Amino acid sequence: MGNIQDTFDPKPKKFIVWLFVVSSTIMFGGFTSYYLVFAASKGKGHGLVLPDAFIYSSVIILISSITLVLASKALRKLNFGLQRNMLWITMILAVVFGVLQFNAWGSMVNTGATMVGNNAAISFIYVVSGIHLVHIIGGVALIINALAGSYKNIPVAKNQYRMEIASIFWHFIDILWIYLYVFLLLNR
Repeated sequence: MGNIQDTFDPKPKKFIVWLFVVSSTIMFGGFTSYYLVFAASKGKGHGLVLPDAFIYSSVIILISSITLVLASKALRKLNFGLQRNMLWITMILAVVFGVLQFNAWGSMVNTGATMVGNNAAISFIYVVSGIHLVHIIGGVALIINALAGSYKNIPVAKNQYRMEIASIFWHFIDILWIYLYVFLLLNR
């Protein structure tokens, strides 16, 4: 028997990532549709001035997408050192995003806007931002995978594949957060 060569076909795994992106889009679309129907039936939305931490976290996640793009460009130029640096910065920004989300929740609690209370529309803010934060954790795992690939002596094609998967998912959760934040601003 001859040796079986290790073939690398990224299409099935990339399809799974896109399937997850589509299903998450549908899920968050369902959440926001529910919110609109609920708010219309009650004649009111959440009625809050959103915490400034949500603004700051929006800026942070946009910057993190830029650093991820820079990491991808560095990889295309085979500049692995710059790729690693940009991936580390992206991960640090993801942690800052998470901390800011917790700060926003703390600010809401301090104003009396708790998850369990008499306004389910306020609970919605906690639920969608919390589920989004879970997506951030998943995105960080993909960035860690890309970072690990940049340190290993793996073929460039596999390294690029890891970056592409991380980028697809990260940019999705970036756009998703901006959508959610704007939605919450417009539907008080």
